Amino acid sequence: MTAAAQSETDAHWMRRALAAARDAAQHGEVPVGTCIVVGNVVLAVAGNRTRTDKDPTAHAEMVALRAAAIEARNYRLSDAVVYSTIEPCVMCAGALLQARVQRLIYGANDERAGAVESRFRVCDTDFLNHRIEVTAGVLEEECREIMQEFFRARRQDKKC
Repeated sequence: MTAAAQSETDAHWMRRALAAARDAAQHGEVPVGTCIVVGNVVLAVAGNRTRTDKDPTAHAEMVALRAAAIEARNYRLSDAVVYSTIEPCVMCAGALLQARVQRLIYGANDERAGAVESRFRVCDTDFLNHRIEVTAGVLEEECREIMQEFFRARRQDKKC
């Protein structure tokens, strides 16, 4: 696949993750979305559900990984490509490693808690037995904007 075709494919699937992030925001969740694909087949799409499920592990990536593993009938997702709107945290990056995903594509960095490039380098550390190919910055502005809008509105609500 050419670089231009790969870029368009990545943008296509990231739009699915963005739709999940928007849906999460409408339910009062922090707007992070994840889409997991093998080839051209979607295994799972999920948004954050921590508040809805009252589960601190129900980040979009974790929810999508669980659903994808069920769909694939295997906890190993070695051919999977994961699209996340925001750089995964330590927990989610670790789960991606445990699932042995092939690629991670994310939109915007999480300067505060990102565990892929911003704060830690969990996905390509040399002391673990698996590494994930990472592409950052796909639809970065859209991914960043949805988070900024959510927290801007939240701060505004607290002023009332």
